[in-house]
Amino acid sequence: MNYLVGLLSVVFFILAITVISKSLKLNKNLSGENESDSALDSHNNTNAVGFLLFWLFGTIAGVWSFLHSQPDFLPEAASAHGVKTDSMFWISMAVVTFAFFITNSLLFFFAFQYRNDKNRKATFYPVNHKLEIIWTIIPAIVMAILVFTGWRTWRDITSQAPSNAVVIEVTGHQFGWYVRYAGNDDSQLGNINYKLIDETNSLGLDFTDKNSFDDFTASELHLPKGVPVLLKIRAQDVLHSVYLPFQRVKMDAVPGMPTKFWFTPTISTDEMRAKLGKKDFNFKLNCTEICGRGHFGMAITVFVDEPADYKKWVMEQKPFLTMNPAYLSKVPENLKAKASKYIPAEPIAADSTATEAVSVK
Repeated sequence: MNYLVGLLSVVFFILAITVISKSLKLNKNLSGENESDSALDSHNNTNAVGFLLFWLFGTIAGVWSFLHSQPDFLPEAASAHGVKTDSMFWISMAVVTFAFFITNSLLFFFAFQYRNDKNRKATFYPVNHKLEIIWTIIPAIVMAILVFTGWRTWRDITSQAPSNAVVIEVTGHQFGWYVRYAGNDDSQLGNINYKLIDETNSLGLDFTDKNSFDDFTASELHLPKGVPVLLKIRAQDVLHSVYLPFQRVKMDAVPGMPTKFWFTPTISTDEMRAKLGKKDFNFKLNCTEICGRGHFGMAITVFVDEPADYKKWVMEQKPFLTMNPAYLSKVPENLKAKASKYIPAEPIAADSTATEAVSVK
């Protein structure tokens, strides 16, 4: 690639010198120092052939660049909507590239075909309403189709999540992610309140809400394959952005304004490892907003499990209240009987990995 850039730099340098030389000659012509007709014809022919050569080599370089860059394109989509968005992207690229190639090919061809010729007179063609209607309506129709297709895809992505969707909350902070799962009993996330945040309760779980009793946290993100997943997204400090490249998920995490994104994973971690031939491969959740000096390391591991494996993993997790029984004191008296079933008979050693997000210190 560096060789190509160097070669193009040399070519453009030579072209720049040529243009400057032509400009000097044109200046002489304007001042009355005329060149012979044969010399002008020679220059015109040279420029015309140069246009064709530039078109030819430019086309070859563009095709080569595309083929050479294919390994660096986005990987195979691992979600249902990702397949649709990728298809929409490549269709749009094909339409734009086709229009670009046709219009520029005509541009260079006309420069060659209609170069100056003393034996040919220009024909003035001031208006053609039929032609103008054609080249206005056709692009308008194509653009309308592309816009409608894009709108429909975006509408599906941002629509109401299915009733059977797994609800997971992802909260960004400098510089890590907190992941909270709705518990095994009610499948609903409890309320949170930033005023309740302390050194242990990093999310500010509100234990006046009974739905919080079975919520649990983790330092990694587990997703069930083939099951809709609703990500509820928050930020505690500055603007962050949830990015799952393989699942084609990207949504800003905005302080004070919860966002959401639902999708269906279609390829498990084990399947992607087999496809890529990498036994140690893992999906990642990254931040794509420059949120501070630790932004580069703001990532957590994502596992896409088979439904049975996901269910087994979820059943093995312990609610935050179970891991931190001292918070029973935060529960209202009328709900303590319900909350008490999550309090173990014997104290459980706190698992720091279950209550803290992966952070860069």
